[in-house]
Amino acid sequence: MTPDPYFEIDPDPETATRLRKERDKARTLKRTPWWKQQLQKGRCHYCGQPFPPDHLSMDHVVPLARGGRSTKGNVVPACIACNRKKKLETPAEAALRKLSES
Repeated sequence: MTPDPYFEIDPDPETATRLRKERDKARTLKRTPWWKQQLQKGRCHYCGQPFPPDHLSMDHVVPLARGGRSTKGNVVPACIACNRKKKLETPAEAALRKLSES
């Protein structure tokens, strides 16, 4: 019999609560003048290309799932392509990926 490749993950309740709180903080941060100013600059933090504000999203430099927080020092505007490419990488992992792509 072939083992089932799918399994359920029972998330730690403390982790789930922390993630929910951080996501709530991120939603609140998106409504602040500071975040709106970041979007108005119109640049992706990762690729540096210009974008209209509605084409930029909030990205956590250190992802919430990796222990990051929803603070001004950990969120940056990112284009959709860069945000998807980064996924759950930390800055160090992203730098290593870029080196290996060269």
